[in-house]
Amino acid sequence: MSIKNNSHPSDTERTLESMLPIAEHEEEGRDEDGRKVRHRGVYLLPNLFTTANLFAGFYAMICAVNGNFYVASAAVFVAMVLDGLDGRVARMTNTQSAFGAEYDSLSDMVAFGVAPALLSYQWALKELGNVGLTVAFIYAACAALRLARFNTQIGVVDKRWFIGLASPAAAAVVSGLVWAVSEHDVYGKDLPVFASLAFAAVVAVTGLLMVSNVKYYSFKDLDLKGRVPFVVILVVVLAFAVVFSDPPRVLLLLFLAYAISGPVNLVLRLRRIQKKTEKQA
Repeated sequence: MSIKNNSHPSDTERTLESMLPIAEHEEEGRDEDGRKVRHRGVYLLPNLFTTANLFAGFYAMICAVNGNFYVASAAVFVAMVLDGLDGRVARMTNTQSAFGAEYDSLSDMVAFGVAPALLSYQWALKELGNVGLTVAFIYAACAALRLARFNTQIGVVDKRWFIGLASPAAAAVVSGLVWAVSEHDVYGKDLPVFASLAFAAVVAVTGLLMVSNVKYYSFKDLDLKGRVPFVVILVVVLAFAVVFSDPPRVLLLLFLAYAISGPVNLVLRLRRIQKKTEKQA
């Protein structure tokens, strides 16, 4: 719960707060009339989902270190669901804040940057020595750069599109691949060298797609509040049934298709531009 206060805290209040072990959070915003106001405190509900997202990413790292790759991969997907919920809850309850946006980005870095990088390294990349270490770092660094760029582009780019592969989708590709294979007790040490190199290539390319200028559909313009035909609900039920029939492989195929859709659309767009140029010539 936030408290609006148009005046700055008095010197006495500042002195008392400085003596506390944890200071109160303040951030500047605007009221309905556009006037600057100062908000004290943070919103609880959306930040609970963000904290759960952070914990899922942290738990994935712990499981990866302990060799429990199946659970670690699943935890990354749980983090994806929680990451989608915190933003929607904040918008639905009108509890967006600068603190929440920064906290969400830091949690995403753990869940979709560090956790997949550590998971992929522990599962197979460490068998490649320094090459595997470099690939894991490239992925983590690209996730950090992608999140930083996303924060600076809010309100500037078309919200219907992501510039570069979103970090949750990238994490789903890497974690989904580990999940699908480790389910059968197959680990990196059991893979031939060419298979480990192929996995390293997937991790590196997925990381580079995050910082590319390739456009991906964001699905943010979908109207989830309006009425839809009854058949849409039937399709959603069938989709859930398909996913739960074999979660690792179905989710992996879905996110692989999404990751590939960006480059495919780019190639098709370039071909259309080329044909148009040839006609004009």
